[in-house]
Order: sequence, then C-alpha cells, then structure tokens
Amino acid sequence: MSPSRRRIRWRERSRIVRLLRLWRTRRPTTFRDKVRYKMLRDRRDLIVTFADKAAVREHVASVIGDRYLPRAYAVVDDPQDLRHLEWPSEYVVKPTHGSGAAIVVSPQAPADAQLPESRWGWVYRHVRPEAADPHDVIAIAEGWVTKLYGQGPNREWVYGQVPRRVIVEELLSGADGAIPDDYKFFVFHGRCAFIQVDSGRFGRRTQDFYRPDWERIPMSGGPPWADPERTRPAHLDEMIRLAEKLGQPTDFVRVDLYDVDGRIVFGELTSFPAGGDSPFDPEEFNAEFGRSWNVPRRYR
Repeated sequence: MSPSRRRIRWRERSRIVRLLRLWRTRRPTTFRDKVRYKMLRDRRDLIVTFADKAAVREHVASVIGDRYLPRAYAVVDDPQDLRHLEWPSEYVVKPTHGSGAAIVVSPQAPADAQLPESRWGWVYRHVRPEAADPHDVIAIAEGWVTKLYGQGPNREWVYGQVPRRVIVEELLSGADGAIPDDYKFFVFHGRCAFIQVDSGRFGRRTQDFYRPDWERIPMSGGPPWADPERTRPAHLDEMIRLAEKLGQPTDFVRVDLYDVDGRIVFGELTSFPAGGDSPFDPEEFNAEFGRSWNVPRRYR
C-alpha cells in the first residue's frame, strides 16, 4: 500500500461506507445533504478543473477573460524550480491540490510571525518578507507535494485527481495594504442566490450573508457580523454577472471574487463548501439554501 493511501482513513475508501452514504443521500433536501450528494456522485472532469488552482486559471480565462485573474509568478511541479524565481516583495504561495494551506508574504504581517516547520506546513501563515527565506518556503512547498489532501473517494475525492504542484501568485491588497473582502457567490444552475462576505482574514474576522439585491440574511456561519453593516459594493452587479457566467455549466458552484480598489479579481471555484459540513445558525437556512438547488439524478 502506498504511503498516500495509508494516510486515507479507512471509511473514506470503504466500498461499504460508500454504499451506505449513497443510500443516505439519495433524496437530499438541505444544502449540506446536496453537497454530500454531489461529492459522492459528480465525477466529471469539470469538477477536477474547478479544484485545480492552476488549471482553473485557464478555464476562467476562456470563460470571462484573463484580465480577471491574479498575476501568476510561477507554477511548478518541482518546488526546487522556485530557486530561480525573482521573488516579489508581496506574494502568496499555495499548493494546487488542496485547501487551507498558503504562505502569505507582505510587510503588513505581524512582526513576530514565523513560517511553520516544513513538516507542519499545511497551514495558513502570514509573514513579513524578512521572515520568508526562500529556502524555507521551498522546503514547505516540498512537503505540500508529498501530501494527499483529498481524504479518499468517499469524501472530497476531487483533490486526489489534481496534479500536485505549487503556484506563486500576486498578493491581492488594496492601496492601504489591507487584504480585500472575499465575496463568495452561491450559484445554482447559473443563477446567484446567496452571497457570503468574509472580511478581516488577518485581524478581526467577520462574515455576512446577503441576497443578490443586497438584503442582509439574518444568519451566521460562525464568525460575527460586520458592525456597522456593510454598504452595497459598487461593482456588485458585475461580480454577480461574472459569477453566474462561471457557474453556468454546472448545477452548483461557489464562485469567490475580490474587489481590489475597483479591480475585480478571481479567487476560486468551490464545488464542495466545507466538505458538506457548512454551519447554519439558525438551522432553517440549511433548507433554504438547499431549495435553490435541484440536483440531477445522474451527472453527465
């Protein structure tokens, strides 16, 4: 048995567990149920492209144009190739085959922030340029390409199909140096139904939910609401249009975009938010989010 296979929990590769989960999700009604339904049944190449942080760039460029992409300084199979990179003063390094891991480098990071040890490198860390020795960054990246993030065929299988590479992109920040708000558009059958806004990634984090007309939804996904309440973004209509265009070919995808001082920038496409464990408070919104989504009997 290969080392990567040994790291997958038995239940995430058990055929019996898979059959049981297929049975349990056969008639999904809530959003969480439908995400789990999709994880088990949607094996299209398109979903792999969405999850691949390098390949998705080509897809986005073909659909809405490359002007909406963040600048990519490098995409490498072997992290050692980064030794030849002319590192900018601000950047983000992340694996193409997973979620939750990134090294963010900017002068705005806390003065005492340090890189993790390479063996514990699958984390999100914000450090200053002087704390980001390229040798250490490359060591962390080498650890990333040895790891299988996908958890096996019974869960977020898609990441196991993505080539293990490393991408270095521009850091998205405003004129004041702050990280911009993250707008997450829930697109069902090509129509945006809900918008999640995350702010303060490296400070006091807030999270709010809205309808496309910018009516605030009285629910929480964990972090507190912004106070005072957010004003309607100046480029909301354009962001919704782009999100709906990117979501057109599938039953559901969450489209993440940024508004950087008037420049709309693509973030990512997410088919399985929170791995099917999205929190809703109050719980009734789990059903409301699910009502916008008609899952197909069979994915083709």
